[in-house]
Amino acid sequence: MENRKRALGKGLEQLFDLDNLNVENVSEFEKQMYNEATNEEVIELDINELRPNPYQPRTIFDDQALQELANSIKENGVFQPIIVKKSIKGYDVIAGERRLRASKIAGKKTIPAIIRQLSDEKMAEIALLENLQRENLNALEEAKAYKSLIEKLSLTQEELAQKVSKSRSHITNTIGLLRLPNEVQDMIVSKEITMGHARVLSKLENNEEIIKMAKSIAANNLTVRDIEEKSETANKKIKITRNTKHNEYQYVQDLLREKLDTKVKIKEKKIEISFANNADLNRILEIINIKE
Repeated sequence: MENRKRALGKGLEQLFDLDNLNVENVSEFEKQMYNEATNEEVIELDINELRPNPYQPRTIFDDQALQELANSIKENGVFQPIIVKKSIKGYDVIAGERRLRASKIAGKKTIPAIIRQLSDEKMAEIALLENLQRENLNALEEAKAYKSLIEKLSLTQEELAQKVSKSRSHITNTIGLLRLPNEVQDMIVSKEITMGHARVLSKLENNEEIIKMAKSIAANNLTVRDIEEKSETANKKIKITRNTKHNEYQYVQDLLREKLDTKVKIKEKKIEISFANNADLNRILEIINIKE
């Protein structure tokens, strides 16, 4: 208790290294705030005074999981306080929105909370990292969250990749999904098409062709390979017959294909990188950090 009392008055920078938050250590954020808070800092707040984190990237919550958490809260209460920020009217939730939603379902009138003042940028960052750690964002939520963080925190894609423990190509390809027509984005959310399908579609330039192909995927249960072949035709690409002859650089070729998410061929000390159109070329240039 004495150790917790000594924490009173410390700044957030002393309590936790907020400048170096990443997807590995964000789970410790709430725990350390709770451990460092005094008893006087853990207060019961009226649930009606709370609103969700305005930067929460997740728009879909698992109803069954929320009900299970609500049953636990009804039986045992909320074990760990949520973290909130004082706003003009009431409080914004920094971390713990699932507990808040479940508490409402459980019929609770108040919830234990710790008040901390964080910048809007940090609220956005914590919300994204917390959800990425639980791996429960759909592809579009993830893409919008990445784009928002890059804009709000003035990050490069490489810097963001380090924070969220993803590859640079993953960041670029995921953000590329936001170029898809809204109708196709809705199909990703409803799981009519997969992330793999969407990545291929995002390389096409013609929206009508993208929508047509997306509907064909859903109706005919097409594989990613099926639509790769169709997209090559749609982009008027010349299909190159795969050389089955042993290639001593095959492993490098495979690594580049994985990183760039496109066909790569190494032959006679030359590297050939295929791209579908200008948008796809720009995507590849971003991954290898070349600016036009």
